[in-house]
Amino acid sequence: MNRVNIQVPPRPYQAIIENGLLAGAGGLLHDLLGGGKKLFVVTVPPVRRRWGKKLMDSLSAAGFSARFVEMPDGERFKKISTVEALAEKLVKLGAERSAVLIALGGGVVGDVTGFLASIYLRGVAVVQIPTTVLAQVDASIGGKTGVNLRAGKNLVGTFHHPRAVLIDPAVLATLPEREFQAGIYESLKCGVIGHPELFRRLERYDLKTLRKDHQALEWVISESVHLKAEVVAADEREHGLRRILNFGHTIGHALEAETGYSRFLHGEAVAWGMVAASYIAREVHCLSRDDAARLSSAVLNRGRLPKVNSGSRAILRRLQADKKTRNGVVHFVLPTEIGKVQVVNDVPEQVVLDVVDELRRLSN
Repeated sequence: MNRVNIQVPPRPYQAIIENGLLAGAGGLLHDLLGGGKKLFVVTVPPVRRRWGKKLMDSLSAAGFSARFVEMPDGERFKKISTVEALAEKLVKLGAERSAVLIALGGGVVGDVTGFLASIYLRGVAVVQIPTTVLAQVDASIGGKTGVNLRAGKNLVGTFHHPRAVLIDPAVLATLPEREFQAGIYESLKCGVIGHPELFRRLERYDLKTLRKDHQALEWVISESVHLKAEVVAADEREHGLRRILNFGHTIGHALEAETGYSRFLHGEAVAWGMVAASYIAREVHCLSRDDAARLSSAVLNRGRLPKVNSGSRAILRRLQADKKTRNGVVHFVLPTEIGKVQVVNDVPEQVVLDVVDELRRLSN
């Protein structure tokens, strides 16, 4: 069992990582929360079918009273109306201030449940039990919650840290190949921004081999969580250092929004965003051509990505609405070498336009 401390005030918490952990989740939560709590498991139908009974059996064995609260599956349901509908269900089920919400699912479930917990009765506790690679290595850690608007991704949200994050890599066995691949891009991101050894290993791993190697996969997840925990502890509210976690997300979010959150999985959009950032860094001379080629190859060699069909001007307009934009100036996280990045705010518009054109060419 690997325990990673996330040192944030006023209540630090742990991410606990272990193969087979889901069957013991009830005992872990009893130790953390004590008895007598009403638990409400927010999930989506596919996850409930695969893992709901195992979790509920564990919670029941630990003496908890738990109920399922379902939401629709998919990024397009990451919106305020979904949060309202879930809140209405909680009221009908008698959820009080002492209630604990459990997010059982991927990044969308985690973000929506975290946001709901932060505002329901002005704040209740939440526990994250992520079931996708992306959620395990990134979305469940750090307390960011939120929903999308038509104008862009995660434009409405809060900071609301969980009481714990319980990560069971074994649940990834039923994850579709495309979802698994998309999540690994977030671990690759961690390698680029601050963990060169993680990048080197992921650069070499064949995804099918990695998926079957439980020890190697647990290491990748643990190291990704460690990296994010360190960054979050140093800059909880994204005033400085935490912005490096947005590597690949600037153009990635724009691609998602421009395509109505229907073409790309989040990790796939981030993958294209990382390629874009490496090319932008190359063009503004903060990254060598060799490292730019190495980074883009590490992304593109993981597997085929959905095509980029969006126009360059459309993406540029989306960038202007991104929550990371300051005073109308788009900020990019750009690599300076593998393992180091910097935030840059003076990238010429023409460079951005040219790079999006290059993404379209690469994807055809």
